Amino acid sequence: MAHSLSLSHSLSMTIADKILQRIENINDYFTFSLYSSVCRSLFEKHKLLFAFLLCVRVLMNSGKVDMSEWRYLLAGGTHTPKQLPNPASDWLSDRAWEEFLTLAALPKFKDFVDDFENHLEAYKSIFDSVQPHREPLPSEWNTSLDSFQKILVLRCLRADKVTNAFQDFVATNLGQRFIEPQTVDLGVVFKDSSATCPLIFVLSPGTDPAADLYKFAEEMKFSKKLNAISLGQGQGPRAEAMLKSALGRGKWVFFQNCHLAPSWMPSLERVIEQIDPDKVHRDFRVWMTSMPSPKFPVSILQNGSKMTVEPPRGIKANLLKYYINFSDEIFNSCEGKVNAFKHLLLSLCFFHGCLLERRKFGALGFNIPYEFTDGDLQICVSQLKMFLMEYTDIPFKVLKYTAGHINYGGRVTDDWDRRCLMNILEGFYSAAVLHGDYKYSESGIYRQINSASEHEGYMGYIKSLPINDTPEIFGLHENANITFAQNETFILLGSLLQLQPKSAAGGGQSREEVLEETARSILERVPLPINEAAVMEKHPVLYEESMNTVLIQEVGRFNQLLQVIHSSLNDLLKALKGLVVMSQALEEMSNSLFINAVPALWTSKAYPSLKPLASWVTDLVARMQFMQDWIDNGIPKVFWISGFFFPQAFLTGTLQNFARRNLVSIDTISFGFEVLKQPVHHLEEAPTHGCYVRGLFIEGARWDQDAHLLVESRPKELYTDMPGIWFYPEVNRKQPDTAFYLCPLYKTLQRAGTLSTTGHSTNYVLAIEIPSDKPQYHWIRRGVAMLCALDY
Repeated sequence: MAHSLSLSHSLSMTIADKILQRIENINDYFTFSLYSSVCRSLFEKHKLLFAFLLCVRVLMNSGKVDMSEWRYLLAGGTHTPKQLPNPASDWLSDRAWEEFLTLAALPKFKDFVDDFENHLEAYKSIFDSVQPHREPLPSEWNTSLDSFQKILVLRCLRADKVTNAFQDFVATNLGQRFIEPQTVDLGVVFKDSSATCPLIFVLSPGTDPAADLYKFAEEMKFSKKLNAISLGQGQGPRAEAMLKSALGRGKWVFFQNCHLAPSWMPSLERVIEQIDPDKVHRDFRVWMTSMPSPKFPVSILQNGSKMTVEPPRGIKANLLKYYINFSDEIFNSCEGKVNAFKHLLLSLCFFHGCLLERRKFGALGFNIPYEFTDGDLQICVSQLKMFLMEYTDIPFKVLKYTAGHINYGGRVTDDWDRRCLMNILEGFYSAAVLHGDYKYSESGIYRQINSASEHEGYMGYIKSLPINDTPEIFGLHENANITFAQNETFILLGSLLQLQPKSAAGGGQSREEVLEETARSILERVPLPINEAAVMEKHPVLYEESMNTVLIQEVGRFNQLLQVIHSSLNDLLKALKGLVVMSQALEEMSNSLFINAVPALWTSKAYPSLKPLASWVTDLVARMQFMQDWIDNGIPKVFWISGFFFPQAFLTGTLQNFARRNLVSIDTISFGFEVLKQPVHHLEEAPTHGCYVRGLFIEGARWDQDAHLLVESRPKELYTDMPGIWFYPEVNRKQPDTAFYLCPLYKTLQRAGTLSTTGHSTNYVLAIEIPSDKPQYHWIRRGVAMLCALDY
């Protein structure tokens, strides 16, 4: 009896184990199947985001991820429990230390900053590591923190490696296959489709899946049954007739560029919805291509199978794409100048690849991310061939003008971007590239090859290039890769933040409690509007002193912002208590406060800034302190140019003072610049003319105070402080010819701006001459610029 009971118990245990294993297998299969299906319709940059979100949601369901820690990862901290000085200012940036101070607000990390200075060497080795996301943390932190919590530490220390940590996190918790590339297989997509399910290619600039579809149609013996039409003006009725004809005859229809026929989209939606599954031929399929567009019918998107099509990434992939379409016949078609044509053709393709890939570096590459296309390259190749055939000598001036100012330059709307483009072109389109040993980069990895090489030789050279581009080919510093990786991290976190439900709570606190605490904290810190009448009485408008006018205008602008902040926060507190209705504007504002973002209600009245809410409030308080000091103590000896709402007015006021005192026309005056050797806090009085300014940063290079020159950045040092600068007005000033870099000054890291009603850019301030022993083009390609404020 006992034996049979034991056997029965053993069997039931085995069955239970099998059931649990079966459930686990089903879950694993379903999770990966869901991931694979969704990935087909995601762009490459969003695939890791989806995998990470999927992984975190699974862990949240098991209670393994704390909500307050999740919120910190996405939005950063808003509260600093205690202020401590940076213990390693020689290698740890102020931004990273501020992040650590806010991290201490999380219960698990309350002792982290106190313990940090006990392990400075260990953290320095992590900071300097090539793979900091895989380095163990010092002492008990390595065992007491789980893998998710370690990502929070990495976010503070090396934000550029957070995406790599995400990959490892997903691989550990879900499996390696969730981070491996998911390629689109038309056969698999077709197998999952039906006659009533449209197949949609979501395009990127510079892509066309038509060739792949024609090839697939041939494999499926449908090449003669595939009818294609490129949509545009007046093509709607033809496309509709084609679709209706194909329904009963089992043909395929291919509608290209649906985004170019927005007015016909409702008709397409109606026809697709009216397809009767019982009457339609089972072989019928409708294929479509479209760029992302708000006009594309949502119902077709929801019911269709979507696939993304992206252009190749990297200079090597782009060169392969172009050279596959070239041949020895094309090379030899330029009679008499075959060698020059080969050399300049390779240069042109390198140039095109550089322009496309510079965009990934954000504002370091170009202020505005232009959509250069293969058509720009093709017209340049045609013109190159034509000009080589028509002219005896190679007309480099004409070639550079047509390529730089017309074909590519026609898309460029920013003057500083145009300067950058023309300087890059100079390195690829000149007589020097006709030499077989010419190097496009310092290392010589990217170089010209012997013009005696046939098409096969060029293909062999291109295949030998590295898959991942080094910044040197773009003329950028090695730090540019860190900037790119950091931007990628914060874009990914920002996208995750937008996907979060609005009702989430924050570890122990409800959403309403978090909002109330944040609102009260801001109200306590931000001062009330300044009494403008008292300011005007103390600093009256005078002909001899334009700075008084500047001060009064600045106070007026700040008062508008302060009024909106105080009234909206008080209204929000009342709405949280149910005393007033929570309006749409207050709802949007509360969402922003919850995710540590500056509400749109405030930014509409504020100066340009990229800072998160916590830093933005600190910055606002500092600006108001600068204004209050000016009001109380008179005109400052040194002006904090970053503290102005509208710095251009301040600079004009400085020129106006000089013009009125010296009785000269303001139109004939411009600024000269001198970088000060002594620290600004040692300056005891203002200059006799012009002004001293402080508070500027430089990106892409650094200022060497000993050599008194612009020099290369240190490794991992993305931004550095500039010393004080003396802006001195001069009449009919001529710019020096050499030994300087004309450096643009912007208000924010974004650099790009729009022309405001005052005629000034919303971002660009002015250009400053900085001493340099390197030629201008070196710093232009580096993307060097000065900034009034950073994004932290």
